[in-house]
Amino acid sequence: MKRKTKSILFGLFVGLFAIGSLVLVSCSGSSQLVTEKTGAQLWGENCVRCHNAPSPPSFNDYQWETIALHMRVRASLTEEEVAKIVEFLKMAN
Repeated sequence: MKRKTKSILFGLFVGLFAIGSLVLVSCSGSSQLVTEKTGAQLWGENCVRCHNAPSPPSFNDYQWETIALHMRVRASLTEEEVAKIVEFLKMAN
């Protein structure tokens, strides 16, 4: 009986680990590393997943920096992601 219980618990653990790994990949939008992505890719993956993102020339550089600070917290973005996204948005101005 103990052996069967251990096998079931091990199976559940492996299953939960596999599901957790899939969730992490799907939430990031892609399995590609952030360092390999462009600001345009990150903007498309992160900003439009929750709302209709405005076009890059909609705001000036200062406004994009302010928006990025707010959205970094709201969207749980890393400093590197925010820097790349803001650089992309500023290039449009």
